[in-house]
Parts: sequence; structure tokens; C-alpha cells
Amino acid sequence: MDTKLDPSRDDLPLMANTSHILVKHYVLDLDVDFESQIIEGTIVLFFESGNRFQKQSGSTKEPCRSESNEACRFRMPEPCHSPVTDTRTFSSKTRSNDFTICGKGEKDTSGKDGNHDNWEQASGISSSKYCCDTGNHGSEDFLLVLDCCDLSVLKVEEVDVAAVPGIEKLTRSPKLTVVSEELRNQIVCELVTLPADRWREQLDYYARCSQAPGCGELLFDTDTWSLQIRKTGAQTATDFPHAIRIRYSTKPQGRSVTWTSDQSGRPCVYTMGSPINNRALFPCQEPPVAMSTWQATVRAAASFVVLMSGENSAKPTQLREGCSSWHYYVTMPMPASTFTIAVGSWTEMKPETCSSNDLAAERSLSPSEADFRYVGICGHMEYPCRFQNPSATTQEIIPHRVFAPVCLKAACQETLLQLVPPCLSAAHRVLGTHPFSRLDILIVPGNFPSLGMASPHIIFLSQSVLTGNSHLCGTRLCHEIAHAWFGLAIGARDWTEEWLSEGFATHLEDVFWAKAQQLDPHEAQEQQELKACLRWCRLQDEVRNSPEEMQVLRNGQADPKVHMEIQGTQNNQNDKD
Repeated sequence: MDTKLDPSRDDLPLMANTSHILVKHYVLDLDVDFESQIIEGTIVLFFESGNRFQKQSGSTKEPCRSESNEACRFRMPEPCHSPVTDTRTFSSKTRSNDFTICGKGEKDTSGKDGNHDNWEQASGISSSKYCCDTGNHGSEDFLLVLDCCDLSVLKVEEVDVAAVPGIEKLTRSPKLTVVSEELRNQIVCELVTLPADRWREQLDYYARCSQAPGCGELLFDTDTWSLQIRKTGAQTATDFPHAIRIRYSTKPQGRSVTWTSDQSGRPCVYTMGSPINNRALFPCQEPPVAMSTWQATVRAAASFVVLMSGENSAKPTQLREGCSSWHYYVTMPMPASTFTIAVGSWTEMKPETCSSNDLAAERSLSPSEADFRYVGICGHMEYPCRFQNPSATTQEIIPHRVFAPVCLKAACQETLLQLVPPCLSAAHRVLGTHPFSRLDILIVPGNFPSLGMASPHIIFLSQSVLTGNSHLCGTRLCHEIAHAWFGLAIGARDWTEEWLSEGFATHLEDVFWAKAQQLDPHEAQEQQELKACLRWCRLQDEVRNSPEEMQVLRNGQADPKVHMEIQGTQNNQNDKD
């Protein structure tokens, strides 16, 4: 199924078989090369499968269905034992911000472009069918399908998490004597289910496991929209390796990554996921039901600033002359489509004066400081949630930074900087606790095709909002801030329902902006009624001038034509319907 899409007619295919196995955490270790316009490195995926997947397949050969609607079958797993890996090959000194030296990593020496399959090399298989049994080799191995496009996949291997010193703490055995696939999967299972108050320990284990040696290459194949991975003899999702490492590189023409120059003429790169989400940035599970956390180490030349979706305000680590490393992490499970990165010669814009009251309001509350009280006020999966942190409820203005090319410094200081605190404060007065602990705001290059885009911990704004008076900048900023609640903390299960998030954000931008301006109720109502009238007229014009098929939502599918402001999200706070 190597499908070519017609954007005017076809929906974006969601290939990942999330019904059987879910990515719970990604660890990315990447180098950004502006000369070749390539991002390359590794990504380690930690999976969860369990009884619910076994129930779907059952003890007999009941059919299951992947997101691609291709039927497949499972059989009960057979345990596979292997000797203990020599743990001396792994350093116990490795930490989450100490991944590797600043290098390009392994190179593919096969002479191919990297977008090849190793099935044919290993067993004569060259099929690209989306099913658990291709029918070409007489077995019924489980097939992991990831969403992937415009990537060169060089190598896929299982990670020997049992080789990590001290990892036996996550098992029932005081000492690891015989290492099997079942034991490795048990370790990963214990790791991904650690309680929320052990989030820092969990991230450290993830980082150390991501550095563990490989213990066998896996068969893989790629086509236009997917990466397909199998291990011979692993017949169910439960039996499939729960930690795998993928070495890959992006392509300069990749549709999830934009290489360009900023307004000062300096090279930069940013991701915005549209129109194919993040599948051209890293292999992932794109359906919004696939909720995961992540951590990433990104290396670039020392002259560049790396911004990313992350709970920490990362600072560069000097690795060697001319190269810096940045590390970010997220402990709130989010769809992979919300991951965002921007690398460029950004300059941080700081206000000329800052009062003690502002500093008190902006005091950072990291998850480690949180007094998490699991009292049932939230209906989501367990994670270090700010809504359960009493201290966060009074934090009107979360810590924030503003970045832009140096040529826009004056415009940012005149317009944007002074608007951020009152807009954040207004949002808090209306909706309460901010879902995210901090915020970066970036003025993106001129080719950015929208006024703004909201992602976890970072907002992209167009340079257009800096022109004229503060009204355009303020309303757009309020709109993107509102997406922290509607679109990110709470989101649609189906991307065709994304209009709900946009509807709430559009309504709240007026409410927030009125409070930020400190308008009296009558003046605020007049302003909102005027904008509502203008929106109604614009909607009528769009209906009159849009083809009928563009006015109908195709329920249950992902639509590449949805508004790019938000990249699709999934219920993450109290939305149980």
C-alpha cells in the first residue's frame, strides 16, 4: 500500500497499529546539520503492551485490526532465552544530559540512500503489506507499524535494557543471571509504570537504557507512509521487544521540517507538523490516542539556540569547541504530533525592568517541588499533574521567555514583551491553573504560514502580529495561550473534531484580551459582539466560495487540511466522553 495522496480528496493515513502496542516514551538523540539540511541520530522507543492486547488476540487465532484496516493474526508467544549481556560495555556514569560527544554518529556504508529494507537481505522478503503475517515466509510474526515519511532509516535494533547497571531494582530478582526477552520486557513494563512521584528517577532510567548496547538487529521495511518492523519468532505484541533503537536521518525536503532563513538572514529550522504531523521528523505513532512522554538531546553549532517542547528551560552544554548540546523533557503524556523543535540564531528578549512582584508571580514550580495529592480531581492517566499541585493554583504568570531574530528586538520589546504577563494573568483568572509550568514564545521566520501555533511549552508567532497597535498581537497571543487548555491539555480523540479546540480558543481570546485590557463589562461586550459579527460574515463568505466537499467533516479519519494552528491532540484532562 504505497499510496500517493491527493490533498484535495484524501485523508492523511494513520498507519501505526496502536490497537496492539503503544509507545509510552521516546528518547531522541539528534544532530542538526545546517550544511546538509539534515537532522540525524537515534530514537529509542519504549513500548507498553499488556492483557488488553492479549484479550484482543485471545488464545485462539482471532483477527485483529491495525490502523490501516488490514487484518492480521496472532499466536501465543513462546519464550526466547539468551545469555546475559556483558554490562562492562555500558558506563554507569551516563546521565540524561550526557548522551554522546558532538558527532554525526554511525554512517550507512551500504551505498544506498538509507530508505531500504533489510528483510530482503536477511530472508528474501520485500513485501510492504500492512499485516502481521505477510505470507512470504511461513511464520506469523507480529508486525510493528510506525508512522514514517520522508525519512532514511538506517538501522533498527533491540535495546538490551538488562545491561544497564542497577536495572535489577526494577525486577523481582536481586541479580540478573539469565536474560531473556521476557525479562527485558518485564524491565520496560516496570519502568513505564513507575509512579508519578518517581518521574526524575524514571527519566534517568530512560536515558541510561537508551544508551544500552543493542542485542540484535530487527527486520524492517519502509514505504511512503510507514516503517514496518518485525522480530523473527515474536508472534504477539506482548512478545515483541519493548525497547528498540532506530538510527535514521531526515531529508531536506521532509514535509515535517522547514529549513529556511530568519529575518536577519541567518539559517534556521523549525517543525510545525503540518500537513503530515511529525512523521517526517521521527518514526512515531501519530493517532491522537497514542499518548507518550519524551526527552531529547539535540546538538548543534554553538552559535545556535535550540528551543523545544519541554518542561525545563534548557541551557546549552558545551561539548567541544563550536558545538553545544541541549536537553529537554516532558512528563505529561502528549500525542507525538505536539512535539516541536526550533533551532536558529534566536536572541532572547528581556524586559528592561522587572519588579519583585513579577518575579514572585513567575517563580518556577518544577514537578519535583510539587505537592502532588492524588485525590481524584483529575480523570487522566497518572503523571506529575499541575492541577494536583496546590502551589501551582496561585501561579498567575508562569515563567516565560521570548525569542526572535535580533532585527526584531525593538518590535518585540515595544509590543510583545509587555503583553505576555497580563495575557497569562488573564487566562489564569478565567480558567485557573496553567496546565504547563513554563512557556517559550518564538517569532518564527517570514515563511510561517499562519499567525500562530501552540505546542506544549512553546508558542510560535508570526512577525505579522508585531505590526500596528497591540490589538492583533494581544488577541493572537491570548488565542495561543488558550490552546494550553483546549487543544493540548484537552483535545479531540479524532482530528476531524479539531474545530472544537479552535472554537474554544477563538471564544476565549476575546475573554482573555478583555481582561488583559481591563475593560469594563459593557465595553468588553461591545468588542466581543463586533468580532462575532465579523466572524459570521467571514464564515458566510467561506461557505459561499468553498466546494461542498470541503465543508463536510469525515468523521473517524485524519484530515491533512485541518487548521495547522494545533497539530491534533487527545483527551488528557477530565474529558471522559
